[in-house]
Amino acid sequence: MEEVKQVKQAASGNALSAFFRCLRPKQWTKNVLVFGAFLFSVTEVGVSAFVNSLFGFLLFCCVAGVVYIINDYMDVEQDRVHPEKRFRPMASGAIRPNTALTLGIVLLIAALSLSLMLNVPFTILLVAYFIMNIAYSVRLKHVVIIDVMIVAAGFVMRAVGGAMVIERPFTPWFLVCTMLLALFLAISKRRHELILFQEKKGSHRKVLQFYSPQLLDQMISIVTTATIMSYGLYTFTSGVTVHLMWTLPFVIYGIFRYLYLIYMEEKGGSPEKVLLQDKHILTTVLLYGVTVFIILYFYGG
Repeated sequence: MEEVKQVKQAASGNALSAFFRCLRPKQWTKNVLVFGAFLFSVTEVGVSAFVNSLFGFLLFCCVAGVVYIINDYMDVEQDRVHPEKRFRPMASGAIRPNTALTLGIVLLIAALSLSLMLNVPFTILLVAYFIMNIAYSVRLKHVVIIDVMIVAAGFVMRAVGGAMVIERPFTPWFLVCTMLLALFLAISKRRHELILFQEKKGSHRKVLQFYSPQLLDQMISIVTTATIMSYGLYTFTSGVTVHLMWTLPFVIYGIFRYLYLIYMEEKGGSPEKVLLQDKHILTTVLLYGVTVFIILYFYGG
């Protein structure tokens, strides 16, 4: 009965607002990758494909949001004494942890049920994504190197999911480029956290004790080189049009700009914030998307 009362209380505007904040909508920019398959197939699909991509994007947002809810539920006591995380809805008391968890489970069931309207493989992917992220929250985030690879795998699954919802094949090169770019962002984030930790300005991740700035710098260097080379090869061997090579300068500038922010301005802790707050990165991403669309529309066959 007590749980039922708590769920009823969540029907109020303030509680619903708090629950929405539990889903961390600011993190949803990561799920834009779902539209990648649609963008690179724009000349071969119709409006229904865009609708399916949008539907897939929203479902990924819901499932990822439930992961954040479970993560906050498990860490609520630690968050309450954290200088920044204490303002999160559960830690601040804006919504009861049990209420948020209950509503989160309902949302998860609803999202997985709705995903069946697209196709079963996509539902299986969402379940795998959910399980992997729960395993990451519970254990794998403390395992050196595996932690950043799990984060990168999440981006790859978004890209694969985007291809599944529009029923288009995904090329190995596309997946390799996605994985390497995701590794670049994940490793850069770990470096930012490590520097803050060494300066006693940030929270302590257990896994940071196994990293060093030198190791992460080496990893960033390797992944940066591999990302640019892989994307360059993709533009020439994609089989769509060689004119995709004209998008390469945007990729190179975007990566170099991100490196500048990491090493010169000590940013990179939150890739989603960098995307929205740095005008250079945001403009580059928009120009890249527009350029790909134009090239594929006129030369994609």
